[in-house]
Amino acid sequence: RKVALGTVDMTRSGSAYIICDDLKDDVFVPSRNLRGAMDGDRIKVAIQHRRGARRADGEILEVVERAQEHFLGTLRIWKKYGIVTPDNIRSVLEISVPLKDLKGAEDGDKVVVRVTAWPERHNHNPVGEVTAVLGPEGSNEIAMTAILINNGFELEFPEVVMRESESLPVVIPEAEAFIRKDMRHVTTFTIDPVDAKDFDDALSVRHLDNGMIEVGIHIADVTHYVKPGTPLDQEAFKRSTSVYLVDRVLPMLPEKISNELCSLRPNEDKCTFSALITFDADYKEQDAWFGKTLTHSDRRFTYEEAQEHIDSGEGDFPEELRLLDKIAGTLRKRRFKNGAIAFESPEIRFQLDEQSKPVAVYRKERKNSHLLVEEFMLLANRRVAEFINKKGAEHEIPFVYRVHDSPDPERIEEFARFARRLGVSIDTASPKSIANSINALTLRAREESNLQLLEPLAIRTMAKAEYSTDNIGHYGLAFSNYTHFTSPIRRYSDVLSHRILENNLTGTYRENKAQLEDRCRHISKQERRATDAERESVKYKQVEFMESHIGEEFDGVISGMIDRGIFVALTESLCEGLVPFHSLQDSFEIDSGRLTATGIRTGRILRMGDTVRVKILDAQLERREIDMA
Repeated sequence: RKVALGTVDMTRSGSAYIICDDLKDDVFVPSRNLRGAMDGDRIKVAIQHRRGARRADGEILEVVERAQEHFLGTLRIWKKYGIVTPDNIRSVLEISVPLKDLKGAEDGDKVVVRVTAWPERHNHNPVGEVTAVLGPEGSNEIAMTAILINNGFELEFPEVVMRESESLPVVIPEAEAFIRKDMRHVTTFTIDPVDAKDFDDALSVRHLDNGMIEVGIHIADVTHYVKPGTPLDQEAFKRSTSVYLVDRVLPMLPEKISNELCSLRPNEDKCTFSALITFDADYKEQDAWFGKTLTHSDRRFTYEEAQEHIDSGEGDFPEELRLLDKIAGTLRKRRFKNGAIAFESPEIRFQLDEQSKPVAVYRKERKNSHLLVEEFMLLANRRVAEFINKKGAEHEIPFVYRVHDSPDPERIEEFARFARRLGVSIDTASPKSIANSINALTLRAREESNLQLLEPLAIRTMAKAEYSTDNIGHYGLAFSNYTHFTSPIRRYSDVLSHRILENNLTGTYRENKAQLEDRCRHISKQERRATDAERESVKYKQVEFMESHIGEEFDGVISGMIDRGIFVALTESLCEGLVPFHSLQDSFEIDSGRLTATGIRTGRILRMGDTVRVKILDAQLERREIDMA
């Protein structure tokens, strides 16, 4: 028997397939051999090849790491105990809860339950305790909570973490001014969304005596407060990211740290970790300095305010803003010249009422002020990665790189064939020519609405960016070295980058590469979960918005095809719904690339990207589906 490490992928029947790290084929495990393992758990599996069987089957030996300990479900109270049936169909069947651990929940309530004891045998229930009572079913609160819980995120911080957070000192000791570069006298400001609660980063700019321009990218010094191995640090790593749903944020760090101690609020001294980049008169990069600083933000700008001051040249700090805007524009031009891709997938924004119901849905508009901030964050991330990479040229310094592989040739060829049908040529000769073609497509799509669909399709053909100690570069940004350094309040990857950078400023420090790679893998997995949760919350709110528009007509674009119909994304709100083929009084044949559907009787052709007019027939929140005609 061979033993392998893998991840559980549950089926509806209660059996599972194990996706093994080092094996090409999945391993089937019948329910009786699961040993209480659940969907997403990391496990050790014993594999055996039975004579005459087509595939190997297995038996789980132990659960190495649980994917989920909290579940949302419906409570039923019996004479001696309660039973919670989780909503997630790929989770355990039922969780037993002693009556003393019900936390006041009543029969029929939706509750969050934490499993305290897992069964060893497949026909035994896990035992748990109620951690939150959500009341009767059907509210937005329950839907959003379910999205977080079912993606493996915990709602509350453990008590020990909250105690540690509350004990941190609010006042910065005077001694910090002697061990940090004091930049409180330099004009500094933040530029963030209007509804931002925590301010990760601030910018400063000034002319130096030698004729150079110095741009300061000042980042909240989370590692000053969050020390390695503490309960606070362990919980931050476990979460790895803040999760941004439509109507709430589940933070990576407790509010005292994210919104108070580390947030670069105006008119307050703050501990920061800064990248100071000097430019010559032609805005060419010269030197870079990294180190711990003390800063003082003079102004909090929203993106809209900053844009107004750039456009008008009036108000607070217009000269500084305009200079930063010019430098950012030059950096952006150079980046695209080097082969960066201008990914412009539209972001959806909702206007919510007091009950969190959506009253309007619109595309987020990206102004120059957004691009300005983005460009300086990219600059700091790149320069930090370059510094570590160069320092470890002879003997590698393991680091957390943000990497993005070049596209898979087969997938990009398939995309190029489809694009050609819409009159768009994609040059697949080299990674750089692919990037140039996609940028040309982005420009055309602004004028030709039927091409807008190609942008998200192009993005889907790309590899996913992730964290790794193996520095293969970042294809989409056209950077050989790239990391995440600029958002430690909401990303644990940046906390690790800060620590490794700080330890390498005065000496040479090397983490254990294999252990760091394990951490990168966990952080990447949590990032994917957070992205899934965010998308689910957007989908929920889009369907909820459409509930009040049943019977109305909208313009849209064909955005996908399945055997039973076509998906249409509405032009204004990007809400997506299904038009079933049977409603078109014809049977349709879909080509192998799922790009066109042809009516068997009428010969009518429907193509991806076609503009259509649809009527909203129904919006079903439980199924997260919009029915269209």
